[in-house]
Amino acid sequence: MNELLHVRHLKKFFPLRGGFLNRVKGYVHAVNDVGFTVKKGETFGIVGESGCGKTTLARAILRLIEPTDGEILFEGKDLCHLDPEEMRSMRREMQIIFQDPFASLNPRMTIEYIIREPLEAHTIVSGAEKRELVADIIEKVGLRQDQKSKYPVEFSGGQRQRVGIARALVMNPKLVIGDEPVSALDVSIRAQIINLLEKLKEDFDLSYIIISHDLTMVEHISGRVGVMYLGKMVEIASCFDLYENPLHPYTKALLSATPLPNPRLKKERFILEGDVPSPINLPPGCFFHPRCPVRKSICTEVYPDLVDVGDEHLVACHGI
Repeated sequence: MNELLHVRHLKKFFPLRGGFLNRVKGYVHAVNDVGFTVKKGETFGIVGESGCGKTTLARAILRLIEPTDGEILFEGKDLCHLDPEEMRSMRREMQIIFQDPFASLNPRMTIEYIIREPLEAHTIVSGAEKRELVADIIEKVGLRQDQKSKYPVEFSGGQRQRVGIARALVMNPKLVIGDEPVSALDVSIRAQIINLLEKLKEDFDLSYIIISHDLTMVEHISGRVGVMYLGKMVEIASCFDLYENPLHPYTKALLSATPLPNPRLKKERFILEGDVPSPINLPPGCFFHPRCPVRKSICTEVYPDLVDVGDEHLVACHGI
């Protein structure tokens, strides 16, 4: 598979202001020197606990928020150096499915116009073609044609998320980022949406970045997985390697907290002590060392590089 997206040393810091002159007093290090690749036709999962920077990373990749530093290479073009008109054109190739299927839809628009709006913004097809594209994508996401004139409030959560998926795919993009695409849905609906995403991936020849804290869902849908902690990627591996042979202590702790389908089965728990450090005042050395049960003296001084330990299994840990 060829490389579609290459993120290098991406950073996003949010300034903290205060005082009489509203000066910058510090920064929230939301995304701190992150790098990874996504290949064509691949589903790349990103997992981590709440507040680790997953959503900020997704929005920075799409330049919905401007990165502080780094490179975002999409098919070889650095998105960080594109002017507004060039970036507008590039947005046809990259779309996002938001977490909340109700807040992300305009309640004053009908479903037909919500799905058609990207086509109106980019004016790349005629009026008749727009109607045909909208009608086709409505059927592909599992909605009915007689629902086009309805408003978001008339739909269930699962149906609204199907509308969000249709809006993302109507431009026929190459990359779709799903930011917790099923976390706001009932458990009974989640499997339907996940299966729909997998089917559409084949139909549209898509590449996905799926962001979630649901490790079971990510295991089901992803080919490779990256684990984030405090704005950093601490481990990247194929889905099988990561779940069968996690190397970073944080990854082990995440996986050990995942419940098993059979309650009679037991597994060894890898329990962490303490709280997550503040992203404003980061600890020296490895950010994970205050909670790490296997830390060494070097961990308090030097942040480990993300290195390949074999078979494209990357891990940032001095203990490996």
